[in-house]
Amino acid sequence: MSNTLPTTMKAAVMNKTREITIEERPVPEIGGNEVLVKIMAVGICGSDIHYYEHGRIGRYVVEKPIILGHECAGEVVAVGAGVTRIQPGTRVAIEPGVPCGFCDKCKDGRYNLCPDVEFMATPPYDGAFVQYVKIREDAVFPIPDELSYEEAALIEPFSVGLHAARRSNLQPGNSIAIMGMGPVGLMAVVAAKAFGAGRIIVTDLEPVRLEAARKLGADVAINIREQEPVETIKALTGGQGVDVVWETAGHPQALQAALKSVNRGGTLAIVGLPMQDEIPLNIPFIADNEVDIFGIFRYANTYPLGIQALSSGVADVKSLVTDRYTLEQTQEAMERAITNKAGSLKVVVYPNGLI
Repeated sequence: MSNTLPTTMKAAVMNKTREITIEERPVPEIGGNEVLVKIMAVGICGSDIHYYEHGRIGRYVVEKPIILGHECAGEVVAVGAGVTRIQPGTRVAIEPGVPCGFCDKCKDGRYNLCPDVEFMATPPYDGAFVQYVKIREDAVFPIPDELSYEEAALIEPFSVGLHAARRSNLQPGNSIAIMGMGPVGLMAVVAAKAFGAGRIIVTDLEPVRLEAARKLGADVAINIREQEPVETIKALTGGQGVDVVWETAGHPQALQAALKSVNRGGTLAIVGLPMQDEIPLNIPFIADNEVDIFGIFRYANTYPLGIQALSSGVADVKSLVTDRYTLEQTQEAMERAITNKAGSLKVVVYPNGLI
């Protein structure tokens, strides 16, 4: 490791729910195939908020102090002796999940299903609310000069939409409805646009999110406080429904509405994770209409496409960054993301100072 690098760094550590403190930690020592990244921007994700508020998501339970944050980008400052394709000084987006590379799922190319994946900010693994992160070389992707660190951090939620597009076989010209305009839903609008979707219809109950979706490429934005979503979608499609629906809200009623909005022979992708394990769905409707249903778990092999798409200017995703905080303000940033859903879109933390 270079002698010019510090030996200690600041880290925002969650010691218990809704309590984050700034601690000094050693700068990680890198191995042969690892790189050290100076973290420049980290987006706050819904999963970060869930761990912060509740200390668990399903079977993943916070049992010891943890560092949250996984939507991240930065600059490589040191490389291990075995690193061959990355040099110090390279600006990179970081894919936060490092799979084993050897299991059947990894060899099939579906490494998001690797049982031994080490995913940032998912217990027991620490995340990116730190000044420096070490990670395997194959998990970092160079970004062009025209892509900001904030945009590069958004490659992570963007990847979920790209994966949904591939899984649901979204074709150019297909009509699509996306239920829920949180950050993942908003980036899913960009993914649908990048895949050449025809009419893009979105639903949410927050006007600021619906307006953001329009700016990103949505053709129709339905406020579910004012309009019944299924009836409106059916009216917009001549009573048929859309070809593809992505449910990103993780809400039982949104999932049921999503299913009712699908055309015969259409496709439903379940992106959002609901709190409860079981949700009633109309099975005769699914069978009679031959609805294809796909589960979406993270993503695989999406980062190069994501970087290419955002670098092309497909949408102005920088406009999604509404709130900016230093590392010392991480707890304040988390609270902002929880309490200002009507005003905040993407809250970003800058571990090495605002840029």
